[in-house]
Amino acid sequence: MRVLIAGASGLIGRELSRQLVGAGHTPVRLVRREALGKNEIRWDPSAHALDAHVLDDIDAVVNLSGASLARLPWTPGYRKEILNSRLSATRTITDALGHAATPPTVLLNGSAVGVYGNRPGEILSETSTVGTDFLADVVTQWEAAAQLAPEPTRVVTLRTGLVLAKGGALKPLLPLAKLGLAGPLGGGNQHWAWVSLHDEAAAILHLLTSTLSGPVNLVGPSAATANDIIKALATALHRPFFLPVPQQVLTLLLQDAARQLLLADQQVSAQKLLDDGFEFAQRTPATAVAWMLRQP
Repeated sequence: MRVLIAGASGLIGRELSRQLVGAGHTPVRLVRREALGKNEIRWDPSAHALDAHVLDDIDAVVNLSGASLARLPWTPGYRKEILNSRLSATRTITDALGHAATPPTVLLNGSAVGVYGNRPGEILSETSTVGTDFLADVVTQWEAAAQLAPEPTRVVTLRTGLVLAKGGALKPLLPLAKLGLAGPLGGGNQHWAWVSLHDEAAAILHLLTSTLSGPVNLVGPSAATANDIIKALATALHRPFFLPVPQQVLTLLLQDAARQLLLADQQVSAQKLLDDGFEFAQRTPATAVAWMLRQP
């Protein structure tokens, strides 16, 4: 397959490209500069520019484009960028799909477990109601934009959790853990929906040829709290886990980003993906962290 990737230079995009090549497929990158070679295609989502004709020899599209949620703080201006970067990229792609003579058979579009909001005491599946906070609103609009893709393109929205990788959301915690300064964040008993970087990309690869459509939770198969994940990191580095960061400090420093990224309780189920036959390589936070630390 020739798989067009928006966001190919990002954390997930790089790992997905590596796995696509390993499986015998060809990743084709969307770039915002002059294209170099047949496996790059130029676009400008801010100007809504993507030539529909280039999609005629593309089998699938994976859209991972969007401003990072890990960039803090979420100022009013950056909130707009978080939303607009996702909507402009997705609408540019779906419009091009609508004008292609032979559109790709599948669009796998980025999404996030932030759609559920803070839901302590619940197990969240793809049929659960959506939340009411900023991230839930962003993801709801993002998924709606993806669903504008024309028939017969199959659309899957990839509701991704915390991706365990050196360059991911754990990046700020790694130096603290190495110094022995890791500990509970805001109590630490809130559930974090996690997934290893390897399994995130492998699940996307699986969904390219699946029959699933609509939202799919891309999260690990075992429930874990923030304490479980940070303790697994400290243990793997042979460092203590003891220094707490109170909820009040997190919310004072990071405001809504703390409440919606670090303190939200989200026990998200991977059952839909499991029922579709996907097999996780890293089934616990400990094995995911061990895999992460082995990477260069």
